[in-house]
Amino acid sequence: MSLTFRNSDTLGAIAGALCVVHCMATPLVFILLNCPTETCIGVAGLWSNLDYFFLFVSFIAVSRSSQNTSRDFMKPALWSSWLLLFLLILIEKNSWYLLPEMVIYVAAMLLALLHVYNLKYCKCETDKCCRKNG
Repeated sequence: MSLTFRNSDTLGAIAGALCVVHCMATPLVFILLNCPTETCIGVAGLWSNLDYFFLFVSFIAVSRSSQNTSRDFMKPALWSSWLLLFLLILIEKNSWYLLPEMVIYVAAMLLALLHVYNLKYCKCETDKCCRKNG
């Protein structure tokens, strides 16, 4: 588990994959918890708000990965995909527009795949290619 927190791309890929699983499982959770008790309502609300947790974790992962990538195109790609996912979740949560669920799945998977790509192909060979913190 310590590898996850040391490498922002690993964290981002895991968060993106879990976000997709969360999005796919949400309809099942709401169907299974279709009961009028306060407990069910609380669990459903907590489950529904996990989107914001995944956005927060993804924000941290994108921030760290964009600082440490060796490829110039990765920084805008990571931030653009995170912003797209953020906007799609915001639109869905506020019911501003009815979006197909597949759109959010694709955005989350895109972000996870960018982290995997960055992890595999954008490693720094020297300390000069990346901006290190501290």
